Amino acid sequence: MSPRERLRLVLVLGFLIALGPLTIDMYLPSLPTITDDLHTTAAAVQLTLTGTLAGLALGQLLIGPVSDAVGRRAPLLAGIAVHIAASILCVIAPNLAVLGTLRVLQGLGAAAAAVVAMAVVRDLFTGLAAAKLLSRLMLVMGAAPILAPTLGGITLNWTSWRGVFVVLALFGIAILTVTALGLPETLPVARRRNGGVVGTVRDYGRLLADRTYVGLILVAGLAMAALFAYVSGSSFVFQEQYHLSEQQFGFVFGAGAVGLITATQLNVRLLRRWSPSQILISALAGGAVAGLVLLLVAATGFGGLPAVLVPLWAVLASAGLALPNAPALALSRHGEAAGTAAALLGAVQFGVGALAAPLVGVLGTGATGMALVIAGGMIGANVVLLLVVRPWRLPVEAAEPALAAAH
Repeated sequence: MSPRERLRLVLVLGFLIALGPLTIDMYLPSLPTITDDLHTTAAAVQLTLTGTLAGLALGQLLIGPVSDAVGRRAPLLAGIAVHIAASILCVIAPNLAVLGTLRVLQGLGAAAAAVVAMAVVRDLFTGLAAAKLLSRLMLVMGAAPILAPTLGGITLNWTSWRGVFVVLALFGIAILTVTALGLPETLPVARRRNGGVVGTVRDYGRLLADRTYVGLILVAGLAMAALFAYVSGSSFVFQEQYHLSEQQFGFVFGAGAVGLITATQLNVRLLRRWSPSQILISALAGGAVAGLVLLLVAATGFGGLPAVLVPLWAVLASAGLALPNAPALALSRHGEAAGTAAALLGAVQFGVGALAAPLVGVLGTGATGMALVIAGGMIGANVVLLLVVRPWRLPVEAAEPALAAAH
């Protein structure tokens, strides 16, 4: 693959992976407005975020095996079309129940983009090469959390929260066009798996029997839970507790995303010297320490907003180092069923994240509740890594496989 072809692939896959985060993040500044407009509670509105994450999780479980059977393009294009239709219907949602249902459908549609993008990476690359490509993809994907809340805040200056979903629909149309024109089929007919329901169940059973794979996707899920605790709680914490405007919130949220992106690109350089498992161990340890510091300053109020932001951004940077490596190590173990393996990985990531979002709401809209879930996610990821994955037992070829493309 030439450098130009690789760059085009990174850009297309980056847009696909960005669809989910953009769907999640863009309406964050409008959560307090939706709460007032639909005459409901903050915890209830946060359930619409949970619905989106649940749709992303369930959709990947369904679409992953389908993409292994019929190829990548058809399920991908169908899923993006569902996302566009759900976004348009969100514009006219009359109440929170309808909005929540449509957000689930948005998640289902975005799931196709997420799981197929990961499967395409595994179709073409493995191991260390996949970890590097995922780091590059997170650079592109990082534009979504930087731009989405800011774009959402700007949209709210001109229209109501419903206008946010108009913009999401337009973005979905753009992604559908780019994908249809720029992404070829990467799964040849000879490599497709047509075992039907029985074959799908068998594939999932084989994946769940792999202790290391299960441990790695749980690590990725718990790290993602820390991120989604921040995503679901930050708009209330920064706007209500620290009295930031919608636009100021967008800039603060984007600054955290810069730390996440910087860490993903640093990961590419670190992989020249250390294995993915070594980086994963160090990143999660640092994230746990930062999470505990965040919890301490949030609970005591010491230092105000700056004291909260510093350890919070450190957690995001730790996640930026962990998230490319845990999935790359997991997917390198099951190239024969890349779509199904990517689906289970994505389902666990977004499923655990879906549990984190309402937990933040239950604990309250203050910084302490958010910090508690963030710290818990990072500490839990360390426990699973050490007790289940036991990364020091990974063979050298699993940590640093050949750089050659899969075909």
